[in-house]
Amino acid sequence: MVQYLVKEELKDWIGIASSISAQLSTNAVERDTQAGLPEQEIKLLRENGLLPLVVPTEYGGVGATWIEALKIVQLLSQADGSIGQLYGNHLNLTTLAHVSGTPEQKQRYYQETAANNLFWANAINTRDTRLKIVPDGEHFRVHGTKSFGTGIAIADMRVFSAIQDGVETPLFFIIPKDRNGVVSQQDWDNFGQRRTDSNTFSFHDVLVKKDEVLGYPHPPEHAFSTFLGIIAQLTKTYVYLGIAQGALLAAKQYTLTQTRPWITSGVERAAADPYILHHYGELWTQLQAAIALSDRVAVEVQQAWNKDINLTSQERGEVAISVFAAKAFASKVGIDITNRIFEVMGTRSTATKYGFDRYWRDLRTFTLHDPLDYKLRDIGNWVLNQELPLVTQYS
Repeated sequence: MVQYLVKEELKDWIGIASSISAQLSTNAVERDTQAGLPEQEIKLLRENGLLPLVVPTEYGGVGATWIEALKIVQLLSQADGSIGQLYGNHLNLTTLAHVSGTPEQKQRYYQETAANNLFWANAINTRDTRLKIVPDGEHFRVHGTKSFGTGIAIADMRVFSAIQDGVETPLFFIIPKDRNGVVSQQDWDNFGQRRTDSNTFSFHDVLVKKDEVLGYPHPPEHAFSTFLGIIAQLTKTYVYLGIAQGALLAAKQYTLTQTRPWITSGVERAAADPYILHHYGELWTQLQAAIALSDRVAVEVQQAWNKDINLTSQERGEVAISVFAAKAFASKVGIDITNRIFEVMGTRSTATKYGFDRYWRDLRTFTLHDPLDYKLRDIGNWVLNQELPLVTQYS
């Protein structure tokens, strides 16, 4: 197994994340019921210094690797999948200009994030083409609608994609929270990930300055310029792992304190029931396998990240296949765990007051982000035909 030693100074950040996760666990059910804006949760991350985690030290950040940062995403997701998703998205977006912008934008946004403790969110979703951007002198104007604005309402920096007539590739732009003309439609009412506040947003003649549109990286066509999409896929994987881990830990506590053995089991405690033991053994083993695979893939991703513009298309594609495998496996294991925990807890565990169903609802909602079938198809195509996946926002 590939092992990675966390730098000594990063152990403190993992401890901080563990403390935040414990705090989030105390009222997770209540917050899930309320839905709404996760203002207090993001404030907690901000006050504890977690926002500039992956910003390099030369720009004033913590300088964590993706290997270290994704374990923190997993820890937060263990308590609340919504906050794990928001934080994972934030980490990805803080590096967006590094990957897909100009050197000047890379420096600017890294430095601003670290200096001002900024929180990032996005509504990129390039499949939604209703948002239009048009030139206006040396700047631009944006109008239309964009869906899945996850965390946008409380973000300091907001990333969107829009279509310009005559330009095939969508333009990405970054605007601050106080920019006039961006309005939430308050339509996020899904059964899972309820605290992500992933509303649709309307744009009414919104100004976008020319230096807020991501310029072309240098060199413009290198494989690294699209590598953030692969990191985003692995980030989602760690949210899935965290949710599944949180579900299994919650079930364990309930089984040890509340569950009663079946009348014909011949034992006095649920923790001695042979079928309950079998279920826990199977679920725990599946989770360990999913975590181990993901951790191994995280090392591959970090190695590719370190190559920066020297990353080749072949290397990018092979890392993508590894990430797809980890994501597919974590999805299946997570859905299985969050469904089957009720078999080891019993009927009373379905009471609304416990909120154990939120683990399945969160995982089921988020694993639908993009179709798992296409990840498995790409893996199979690589195994049989050695064909790399097409480069898209999702691959």
